[in-house]
Amino acid sequence: MSHSIKYLKQVAETAQGIDSSRLDLMVRELKSLRERGGRLFFLGVGGSAANCSHAVNDFRKIAGIEAYAPTDNVSELTARTNDEGWATTFSAWLKVSRAGAKDAIFIMSVGGGDKARNISPNLVEAIEYAITNGMRIMGIVGRDGGETARRGHAVVVVPTVDADLVTPHTEAFHAVVWHALVSDPDLKQAPNKWESSVKK
Repeated sequence: MSHSIKYLKQVAETAQGIDSSRLDLMVRELKSLRERGGRLFFLGVGGSAANCSHAVNDFRKIAGIEAYAPTDNVSELTARTNDEGWATTFSAWLKVSRAGAKDAIFIMSVGGGDKARNISPNLVEAIEYAITNGMRIMGIVGRDGGETARRGHAVVVVPTVDADLVTPHTEAFHAVVWHALVSDPDLKQAPNKWESSVKK
């Protein structure tokens, strides 16, 4: 079996293994966030940070939710890393934004942060900040989901179908899940360009 065939078969298996009730829970959380005028802060590192940037666009433009990603401001991110250290880059950003009980964080990550092993400590610190300040915690993660899955209110864990391909499948399914969310009729407020331009 070629890698391409194997990979695509695993994509189908991964999709089948996702708990759709968790997506429904996230839709309810996001709808409540929008109704109370809360903001949504997307947090991710590496490829997940790029996914966060894309998600910010979709949640703002399609779902009408005020959303931000600290990693979109590379000047502040690198200044904080240089001056204060990596671990507090997200929590310090949330503090300056006065993120509080009306708001939520949305973590996109493969491991979800692991305090004991010092993996993605900035995600762990952000979770601590969110809990202390009464924020809701959402996320899309892989493996066992780390701190995000353990402490979050609405988290989708992308199932592991191949231990050697956890990262590509998880980061790919970040996009699958968030697109499912913004296209849900309970959240979607604006039409997609191509679909709306086709005469029916």
